[in-house]
Amino acid sequence: MNKTIRRAAVFSLLLVLALLVRATWVQVYEAKALADDKHNRRNVIAQYARPLGDIVVAGSPVTGSKETKGGDLRYQRTYTDGELYAAVTGYSSQAYGSNQLEGIYSTVLDGTDSRLKNPLDTLTGKRTAPGDVLTTIDPAVQKAGFEALGDTKGAAVAIDPKTGRILGMVSTPSYDPSAIAGMTDGAAWKRLNADEDKPLVNRAIRQPVAPGSTFKLVVAAAALEEGLYGSVDQPTRSPNPYRMPGTVTDLENENPSAPCANASIRVALQFSCNNVFGKMAVDLGKDKVRAMAEKFGFNDDQQDVPVRAYPSVYPSAMDKAQTALSGIGQFDVTATPLQMAMVSAAIANDGLLAAPHMVSQVVDADGDTLDSYEDGDFRRVLSSSTAEQLRGAMVTVVEDGTGSNAKVGGAEVGGKTGTAQRGVDNSEKPYAWFTSYAKDPESGKEVAVAVLIEDSNARRAEVSGNGLAAPVARKMMAAALK
Repeated sequence: MNKTIRRAAVFSLLLVLALLVRATWVQVYEAKALADDKHNRRNVIAQYARPLGDIVVAGSPVTGSKETKGGDLRYQRTYTDGELYAAVTGYSSQAYGSNQLEGIYSTVLDGTDSRLKNPLDTLTGKRTAPGDVLTTIDPAVQKAGFEALGDTKGAAVAIDPKTGRILGMVSTPSYDPSAIAGMTDGAAWKRLNADEDKPLVNRAIRQPVAPGSTFKLVVAAAALEEGLYGSVDQPTRSPNPYRMPGTVTDLENENPSAPCANASIRVALQFSCNNVFGKMAVDLGKDKVRAMAEKFGFNDDQQDVPVRAYPSVYPSAMDKAQTALSGIGQFDVTATPLQMAMVSAAIANDGLLAAPHMVSQVVDADGDTLDSYEDGDFRRVLSSSTAEQLRGAMVTVVEDGTGSNAKVGGAEVGGKTGTAQRGVDNSEKPYAWFTSYAKDPESGKEVAVAVLIEDSNARRAEVSGNGLAAPVARKMMAAALK
């Protein structure tokens, strides 16, 4: 054999070996990755080859499956009261994948989760019966919030302060997940994504905006915990008007005739005095305010309920004037309704914040537990004394202040209104906020609620937390206490 032929033979052998190595690598090491690839059509066919498991509210499924006509995807996801529960369930689409609870628990719901298989199923590769996801949602609270928000652009969250159970999570405008569940719903998908009102966005947990005066509860908590003031009834050192440090700009109050000069924390919450809380934030310093905000849950980029919530933010890089603005929930402070409900929940629960969650159990087809989310996973945010004082001040806001529309007959109700500026030079309609808690002395039931009205049909001058957001909170609280 001459030299040229020998070299060609060796080169050919190396090519064959390379092909064998590659084939082995693909079949042994990359097989699972290829099998799990979202673009693998076989996975979608298998997923919708039979009915999916269900997402359950108060013992009744709010999801289902229907048999399709023709095609290789035999079943399609359906939803009962889809618009009502979209902020809870998310969607499961043959064409566009899944999100929220549908996405997080997709392998349980389609029966491919390894925990659903017995040893024989693992050996044979048999597809097991799917499991179900049991939520903490109270249908009465959910419906009350959804109907009260109506055609406004907004969101609301209700939490049981004692357990952390999310009783209601609403985002409007909503959408029906059934409309995008199939393979031929491209027009509906495009329409939803092009809609300026963003119905696919869960505003309750995934669109943090300026919380306005509801954030004053956080500043008040910091002032009491740090000993800046001994009680909610001690006069503060707060001139009116208050000129922000390093500027020629006064921090003005919405009501010029309100008794805000040197007002106590109780009175300052009652009349929502900007001068008091702007100066209070400066006196505390941004670091102490941020530390308190973070105890409540701000700046947490891993807040899972179990759907991942976008972080609510208290910024770090601020001068004193910006710190003053942060004290009234402006500048770069942002919050979700979930976050502001957590603030009220901790105050209502004697300073203990229970981890919020909207799933109680994940079960297999026989009802055996795969995952369980324990109630009352607490962390201490405030002292019991501070929480008690803040509850008293919040009750004053509802009984004698700016939150009168939140009253629920026979219940102790405390709250805080908020109206947050938005747009360049406050050029857009402000956000209307309300965060609150309610306790029924007879039944012992409790609930904390936060409501955001992002946009409504009200004229700009009519936008207020008491006028727009408090009535929504009242209806959700009343439903929870029944």
